[in-house]
Amino acid sequence: MSIQQVLQSLDKIQEWQEETYKFLHRHPELSMQETQTAQLIFDCLQGYGYQTQLIGGGVVGILQNGEGPTVLFRADMDGLPIKEETGLDYASQVVMRDLNGDMVPVMHACGHDVHIVAGLGAAWALATYRDEWQGTYIALFQPGEEIAAGAKAMIEDGLFEKIPRPDLALGQHVLTEPVAGKVGTRSGSFLSSAASLKITVYGQGAHGSMPHLSVDPIVIASSIVMRLQTIVAREVDPFQFAVVSVGSFQAGLKANIIPDTATLLVNIRTYNETVQQQVLDSIKRIVHAECEAGGCTRKPEIEVFDRYPLTDNDPQITVEVTQAFETYLGKGRVVAYQPMTASEDFSYIPRALNIPYLYWGFGGFTEEQEIYANHNPKFAPAIQPTLRTGTEAALVAILRYLGTE
Repeated sequence: MSIQQVLQSLDKIQEWQEETYKFLHRHPELSMQETQTAQLIFDCLQGYGYQTQLIGGGVVGILQNGEGPTVLFRADMDGLPIKEETGLDYASQVVMRDLNGDMVPVMHACGHDVHIVAGLGAAWALATYRDEWQGTYIALFQPGEEIAAGAKAMIEDGLFEKIPRPDLALGQHVLTEPVAGKVGTRSGSFLSSAASLKITVYGQGAHGSMPHLSVDPIVIASSIVMRLQTIVAREVDPFQFAVVSVGSFQAGLKANIIPDTATLLVNIRTYNETVQQQVLDSIKRIVHAECEAGGCTRKPEIEVFDRYPLTDNDPQITVEVTQAFETYLGKGRVVAYQPMTASEDFSYIPRALNIPYLYWGFGGFTEEQEIYANHNPKFAPAIQPTLRTGTEAALVAILRYLGTE
């Protein structure tokens, strides 16, 4: 049997994959709360004959099949606090309590349900056709990607003591480009590093008619917002990439009350972690300077959270897997990506082990569909050929290193 025949065998599980995808899409779970999703994955992997364990809120299945390399393939599991507006007959109606205790709607608005089903399809094929490969396969299903917590949680729960050391790591993401049925790769910097900040400015409240008795945090925070715009324009090397965005400005409740505090939520993206630190340092310097200039009653609080590493694909693995995609999927189905400003916590795991990795994308929308970006309430990838493409891409990449053909 050949790799092409293994890919053709996916016809056998197409109906199961589609029904499982609809179930997962209908029943999303928030980051670090993916208990039912994890149980479904756990049961599937055990049924396929994997040594299966729960680690840090995620699921890991290990399939040993003789001597050879050890390859880890990762898929993420969590949904987002978004109310679905797709109109699909399998749309989510789920409302659940988030980690802050608030009740929020939940949706698979990023395609992690696609990732799960593709990952399970690849796991099934590898378990079913063991004569086609040798080595050890690690199927890793990670929680909490959307809050940059899941990879770290698995590492902290002893992931590396509980699995064989992989020689390389692989992962993928369904995206709005290229068209459904195609895959895309990129060597080097693919997805940006990212970090978010919560900045609290402390003033002194007063009646709106008595501003002279206040220290107005709204004015000070507004100065911070404007000054932050100069970081990219005047501090970052023009040949480097950086984005600084203020996504939230919250202060006060009434028109005639000057509040005590103002809170900003800021997000940054870079392709260079030295630049990321430069931007963080600049933000902190500006915030402290503006608060001192404005006469704040106490020093500002700056909390850095949801920090994502750079996804920096190994050049050699990129070449090898891209060639495998072209061989088994066809050159017409393989494209080259430009760098993207989205971010992922996938690379925390291979970077902690100092092993090479590759993360690629595949299309989720047909030419006939209206395209909505990931994280949009109307994000609805075409079930096919998206599921088939994600499963095929995973198998081809894995078998590039484990296959006997």
